[in-house]
Amino acid sequence: MNFTAVACALAAAALFGLSTPAAKILIGVIDPWLLAGLFYLGSGIGLAILQSVLWRHRPKAESPLTVRDLPWLAGAILFGGVIGPVLLLVGLARTDGATASLLLTLEGVATALIAWFAFRENFDRRIAAGMGLIAAGAMVLAWQDDVALRDIPGPLAIVGACIAWGLDNNLTRKVSLADPIQIAMVKGLVAGPVSLSLSLALGSGAMLPAFQVAFVAGLVGFLGYGVSLALFVVALRHLGTARTGAYFSTAPFIGAVAALPMLDESLSMQLAIAGLLMAAGVWLHLTERHEHEHEHDPIEHAHRHVHDAHHRHAHGADDPPGEPHSHRHAHVRLRHTHPHTPDAHHRHGH
Repeated sequence: MNFTAVACALAAAALFGLSTPAAKILIGVIDPWLLAGLFYLGSGIGLAILQSVLWRHRPKAESPLTVRDLPWLAGAILFGGVIGPVLLLVGLARTDGATASLLLTLEGVATALIAWFAFRENFDRRIAAGMGLIAAGAMVLAWQDDVALRDIPGPLAIVGACIAWGLDNNLTRKVSLADPIQIAMVKGLVAGPVSLSLSLALGSGAMLPAFQVAFVAGLVGFLGYGVSLALFVVALRHLGTARTGAYFSTAPFIGAVAALPMLDESLSMQLAIAGLLMAAGVWLHLTERHEHEHEHDPIEHAHRHVHDAHHRHAHGADDPPGEPHSHRHAHVRLRHTHPHTPDAHHRHGH
């Protein structure tokens, strides 16, 4: 198990989870759709500044997006930055808050099911059980005694939003070898203006917040949406979509724990049970050992790497020195046995 990638996935969940109580505070003074636009825009602008600084010091540490990446990224932005939020807002207008919170836990399940059955990502009973425990913990956390599906179109729209975000996560995995900061930056710079335009079209933009409030919203978006997504992409690269999605499903629990001091809420038995279920699921994933003989097909691509067992290529005069670095390189056919996860180099059948 790549524990650095696991740490990135959990850090992504933590940042996104912490943005939830912050959003609850901001939602009192900013329209929800306008707030979403500020979150995305803050993410894109903040990451653009960070990207310019990093490229000045480490210009070849990561591979930039290419033309071949654009269809996958466009699909991810369409489903995750446009369709998902629209379906959520339509659903929230017809669904009570408790039911909506419960249904939103289906994003992690949708991500895993799409990865396993549409994109053929491998899994075993241990991983499926871990995903089940994490999802169960999220559902316990969101459960309310008065949950009732009073209107089918509203809940169906929220389920559709979860499926859209599940597709977003799987499509983003297709470009995860590219610079994660650039990926998150482009998403923010596209989704932000789209959300703001929709807000203005619906009349929400008439209540523009003060600059200080907008700046705070942008900062929350930079950390909770931008940096979080960049870390999520790093985890996708090394762990695959379903496993990364499972770790990210801990975000509601992290947000709930953060809300205790931030919103003066109390610790409940519900929160404790949810935490235990999620901890058990994460433990099943962390202790996974997937090992068998497998074969790597010849392939040529570019991404950030070090010269490990899968990267034993020669360097040309123009290739960057030092490690890690990024440049185009070729993999020869290789058959061996070692523990692995469905990362970018282990997409073989079983």
